[in-house]
Amino acid sequence: MKKINIFQNILLGISLIILAYLPLLVAFGDMSMNAYNILYQISFISVFLVMIIRPLADVFVKWKILRKLVLLRKGFGVLSASIVVGFMVGDIITPYSTYILSMFTAKYWSLENYIVFAHIGNLTGLILLITSNKLSMIMMGRNWKRVQKLAYVYFYSGGIYEVYALNSDFAIIALSVVTILIILAFMVKIIRRNRENSRL
Repeated sequence: MKKINIFQNILLGISLIILAYLPLLVAFGDMSMNAYNILYQISFISVFLVMIIRPLADVFVKWKILRKLVLLRKGFGVLSASIVVGFMVGDIITPYSTYILSMFTAKYWSLENYIVFAHIGNLTGLILLITSNKLSMIMMGRNWKRVQKLAYVYFYSGGIYEVYALNSDFAIIALSVVTILIILAFMVKIIRRNRENSRL
């Protein structure tokens, strides 16, 4: 458990560094397209891990290590969102940027080149990042868990964008694996609940 906590802190530390420097690099640096792609891949892989850890732990309950790894969902989620939000903030602070104004145009939400899915991912990532702390949990109460379910929107919107706009084979696999695991975990939950009820 101690090693998991240390790794969690490392992920959160990296996320803070990304949030501090990535926007500046985007706005005032000279990032290559390759660097963009690598960071987006890291972001998507991170949220993929977030999405599979919980259902795996629910299905394979005897594998105690999976239950411990559930704690890392926060670290990987923050890492993923920090990259996406870092790019978005960089676009906003770029000199003469019209990013915020463009959000109120039809083109921003257009299905052309599937860009709408990227923007949905950006906005849900921002919400998830802002609320990924204890203060938000306390202030939002039960609603906090409802907001965190936006992780599904964040993951699927990003995955759909990568599949159709970037022709990502990994995204196809990731979307399929997560969907299967979610369905499997739901079925296992129902079976276990029926077994418990039958014993009463």
